[in-house]
Amino acid sequence: MNKQQLINAFEAVLYAGGEPISIERLSQVFEISPEEVTDTAEALSEKMIKNSSGLELLRLENTYQLATKTEYADYIKKAFDMRRRTPLSSAALEVLAVVAYNQPVTKSFIEQVRGVDCSGVVSTLIEKGLIEERGRLELPGKPLLYGTTKNFLRCFSMSDLTELPPLPKEDNEENDIGEQLEIGEDSEENAD
Repeated sequence: MNKQQLINAFEAVLYAGGEPISIERLSQVFEISPEEVTDTAEALSEKMIKNSSGLELLRLENTYQLATKTEYADYIKKAFDMRRRTPLSSAALEVLAVVAYNQPVTKSFIEQVRGVDCSGVVSTLIEKGLIEERGRLELPGKPLLYGTTKNFLRCFSMSDLTELPPLPKEDNEENDIGEQLEIGEDSEENAD
């Protein structure tokens, strides 16, 4: 298979997959090294840019995925009669920030940082595919651990968590993370 055939096959596999596919899996499928997978992905991305494609290649941590360009979102919504999704509430954004910066975390950790019950917000973020269960903590009761998803990265246009903005520096060591993130207890508690 020549380079152009490999790029085309790579594009077809990503298109058919619909979900992010790991570099390791692509390496196995095409029987090439992970470095060659990355080179092929870059070539595909350049091809799509050169041809002014309506799609773009996303790298999400150690995976690749084809996605539509955001400038065509209105047309896609119209074509599929999609309702506009409601934005996340400030409470949901606060919980998402606590999880993103401290993952994996338990619900009780989130509640300790925020000072209020977060059950409903955590459930909503799981339903929206922004956070997921990441196993259990080896403590009595074995509480669930939560972390962000690839969908979180996609929604916030990040390749990986290293692209999160840095937290503000603390002047006073007694400040907790809630104060660093400017979290207020009077925030709206409904994530819908």
